[in-house]
Amino acid sequence: MEQNLQTVARLVAEAAAAGARLVALPEYFSLITADEQAKVRVREADGSGPQQDFLAELAQRHEVWLVGGTIPLMADAEGKVRNTTLVFDAQGERVARYDKVHLFSFQRGGERYEEAATIEPGSTVCAFDSPLGRIGLSVCYDLRFPELYRAMGTVDLIIVPAAFTYTTGRAHWEVLLRARAIENQCYVMAPAQGGRHASGRVTWGHSMIIDPWGEVLACREEGAGVVLAEIRPERIAGVRASLPALSHRRMG
Repeated sequence: MEQNLQTVARLVAEAAAAGARLVALPEYFSLITADEQAKVRVREADGSGPQQDFLAELAQRHEVWLVGGTIPLMADAEGKVRNTTLVFDAQGERVARYDKVHLFSFQRGGERYEEAATIEPGSTVCAFDSPLGRIGLSVCYDLRFPELYRAMGTVDLIIVPAAFTYTTGRAHWEVLLRARAIENQCYVMAPAQGGRHASGRVTWGHSMIIDPWGEVLACREEGAGVVLAEIRPERIAGVRASLPALSHRRMG
């Protein structure tokens, strides 16, 4: 974990030096492993712990809004965690919490995942205001459930920390991200784990930022690095004015 945190600190500093005002980390940024019990062993109580302190200090040091990927927080159910995104403002104050709602289950050949074995699902939608506009939070597998995004209301930016498997990511990742951007007419920012990890797990990566028209503005296929793009309110307004699909909704 310590090596991962050092990498995160270096990359956040790099992003801030390049002018970033908002920085988002991938799912499981501090620890990604094939051992599902590892998350349980490093879980923290809400509001206290080295991972939470690390995020708050990093945001304050670089004066950026920091979306802390996900970290494992204690759950109500014994032996389980919440897979939680925490957001800190430029003063290092926590402004939002989102617990992943939809838990991934997949089996093909020798590849098998069952998040519900160690993760307790959240049940609350999260959207909050920031200097860059209104932001909605989701995590990885949530991306497949468009009703979650409709429940956020009108947002300017959706953030999706993720660790898509290579198999599912290759088939669906970019398609789903672009769909969420197009149907909500907003930016989508998707920091993703990518590559072969020390545990042997392989993730798809392709961290990207997509504009409200569904155009990919920036992408990093795999490996540690920074993906940068500008969030332009006038672009959001222009797309919504030229194609007012959100105001044409008849259901929901």
